[in-house]
Amino acid sequence: MDERLLGQLERIAAAGIQLLPTPGVERHFVFERAGCVVLVERGEQGFGGIGSPGALTQNGFEALVEREDGAYFVFKGEQRRAPAEQAEAARALLRDLRQALI
Repeated sequence: MDERLLGQLERIAAAGIQLLPTPGVERHFVFERAGCVVLVERGEQGFGGIGSPGALTQNGFEALVEREDGAYFVFKGEQRRAPAEQAEAARALLRDLRQALI
């Protein structure tokens, strides 16, 4: 394993972020913390582009979307208002994951 990838994995673990097992999801890694998730593209040499934060529920992936009147989790043409603490947890996961993957 190359040093860059090892460093990324160590920073991910130190931030309390988990890599979820996702059978059937071949193009992305799914990272989770505090009930929030971020999808990251699988690159040839490790991690690729980082997606939007959201939640993984019985509806599947619900993306966090910021609107003028607040934050919402959006899925399959529907939406639900994101509780403030969950929206902040999703934003924090994205921020920490970006920092870990530098």
